[in-house]
Amino acid sequence: MFRPVSHVLFDMDGLILNTEELYTRGFERVASRYGKKFTFELKCQIMGQQSREFAASIIQGLDLPLTVEEFLDETRAIFSELFPACKIMPGVEKLVHHLHKNKIPMGLATSSSKETYDLKTQRHLAFFDLLTYKTWGSSDPQVKLGKPHPDIFLVAATRFPDKPEPEKCLVFEDSLNGVRAARAAGMQVVMVPDPRLNRDAREAGATLTLDSIEDFRPELFSLPPYNSHCK
Repeated sequence: MFRPVSHVLFDMDGLILNTEELYTRGFERVASRYGKKFTFELKCQIMGQQSREFAASIIQGLDLPLTVEEFLDETRAIFSELFPACKIMPGVEKLVHHLHKNKIPMGLATSSSKETYDLKTQRHLAFFDLLTYKTWGSSDPQVKLGKPHPDIFLVAATRFPDKPEPEKCLVFEDSLNGVRAARAAGMQVVMVPDPRLNRDAREAGATLTLDSIEDFRPELFSLPPYNSHCK
């Protein structure tokens, strides 16, 4: 059921950091100014998209009288207040430190721009240094299309010095779009979804679905178990 892997790629928003709830608060604030409601259904549609993509999706979905640039300017001001206070999700530090100690190559594959990445990580710089190879989908010209397209994961895999084949990469994701992107790239994917997502959607396409990264067992994918280290 599970194939051995040698490299690991992590999504960031909602998977490493609790920023998805901060995105929701920001989008709700903008929507309410125009008498609209930002719904969980719309959130599921946009999760994993690049910034200009999700802006266009929200504007269209809520029929907002804004251009993409106006929407991004408005939300940028809100997120500059919210993002610096974000926190690391349960189980993430344990897993990343474990893989780092065991010399497993790790990378970050986030749809965020470098600008918003810097806002979100300013209190967690030492931790993010452990994710050596980074791809920022909204800032990287090589990432032509956002999730659910495979671009970001295929590009992220090329950032590893040894250029592993996609089947050797394990992706951690929280969104449906992210899962679809990883599978389209030919990679296995562990999904840690929002608990509000219905069970059928949670299990669609993911290699493994967990309630928390705390429940992950590395040995399922032939990675060193928590009670052992590489020689």
